[in-house]
Amino acid sequence: MRRFSLIGRLGPDDKATIKTVQTDADAFEIDFLSGDRRMGFGIGHALHQLASLGLHPSERGIDLVVLAALVNAGDTRVSRKLNAQDGWTREIDLYVPVSSPTAWAASTRSIEAMLRFLTGDRWRVFFRDRTKRTATLAVTPESLAIDGLTKVSLLSGGLDSLIGAVDLLSGDEQRPLFVSHYWDSETAKAQAYILDQLETRFGKESFKSLRVRLGFDKNHLPTGETENTQRGRSFLFYSLATLAASAIDGRTTVDVPENGLIALNVPLDPLRFGALSTRTAHPHFIASMQTLIDALALDVELNNPYRHMTKGEMVANCADKAFLETIVANSMSCSSPAKARYKKLSPRHCGYCVPCLIRRASLEFGLDGDDETLYTIEDLKEHVLASDKPEGEHVRSFQLMAKRIEARPSLAKILVHKPGPLHGEPAAISGYADVFRRGVLEVAKLVKSVRARPGG
Repeated sequence: MRRFSLIGRLGPDDKATIKTVQTDADAFEIDFLSGDRRMGFGIGHALHQLASLGLHPSERGIDLVVLAALVNAGDTRVSRKLNAQDGWTREIDLYVPVSSPTAWAASTRSIEAMLRFLTGDRWRVFFRDRTKRTATLAVTPESLAIDGLTKVSLLSGGLDSLIGAVDLLSGDEQRPLFVSHYWDSETAKAQAYILDQLETRFGKESFKSLRVRLGFDKNHLPTGETENTQRGRSFLFYSLATLAASAIDGRTTVDVPENGLIALNVPLDPLRFGALSTRTAHPHFIASMQTLIDALALDVELNNPYRHMTKGEMVANCADKAFLETIVANSMSCSSPAKARYKKLSPRHCGYCVPCLIRRASLEFGLDGDDETLYTIEDLKEHVLASDKPEGEHVRSFQLMAKRIEARPSLAKILVHKPGPLHGEPAAISGYADVFRRGVLEVAKLVKSVRARPGG
């Protein structure tokens, strides 16, 4: 088992001696600043995009993105299989240069707890001062700020964020700044297509966008390892959105468009913890992130407007469903569209992972027309699916969970607490239980007649 220490640096004059706490850890340095003082790994591009909009973000917002980038580096370049005694938990220490270590120090323990909840790993975070030369990293705006930006909304390229964008732009009061992060080409294509279509439908000046490609390959971090679970990416999404929102005057809301079923991500069976239980939009993670944002005195508020809606209800109630139907097939919901290449097909939705099943059910539930999405398995009912293989595993899990919920609807009130703590008034918790129940039954209609059994 290897332990890792990732040390953030800011340019050639950042020569401070870093004494790692874990003496037997493998230490790797990541320099975020080039000789011309441009931030690397996509952060500099984000800052220049904001400057082109006349926006000047908070230095603490930049600190947050540097921390998130280090988390992303550890999350994607440290293998769980090779470094976890229990097959899952890694041990990673982060050394982060920030604009005000005192402001960050009070949140150290809560950050570590939040990251542990999000990824299942043991993180330790240590903060130190930036160099004098890097006291200010924000890029000076090139012009006056764009007038009328009202909020920030995440746009991942998936169906939920597409609906969130359409709903915002269909109203009269919002002019959003869409924030997107990508690394792979399929996500990038979906985002670019959606933004282009939104501009055609609603007008060039109806919104602005910030797209950031941020990630680490073997040349950036030579651990010799990779990891595909990537449970820390939502911290990066939220941090980039917070950076953008910190540049807009007044308290700014960041919308996190995610249906209630996938946001809760209740394990469908006892084996669906760990790698299979992402917590990207779980209410506890959002609340923890909000606590950190407040502690940093950033005037930003996170909000999931669809937390009590199923994906099908989001589709059915979309403010411009006719437009949605024309472009929905090009949104990307699949957890791994590239795996279609193993069947000598172009990248596409697999059709059988959890996100694909929820997507298929939602479009069957909410669309007036047919679902034109390309799926590797076009017809789930065509043949018997092997429930001991990925193509049938999740179908069977949904079928079994639906049976439990139908037999005992009150079970939903217990199960929604399994992924993590729920905050809020009793009515809010009741809402989470109800959206879980409705969401499971929504998918159950899709898979009701699908045959799935071991060895199928």
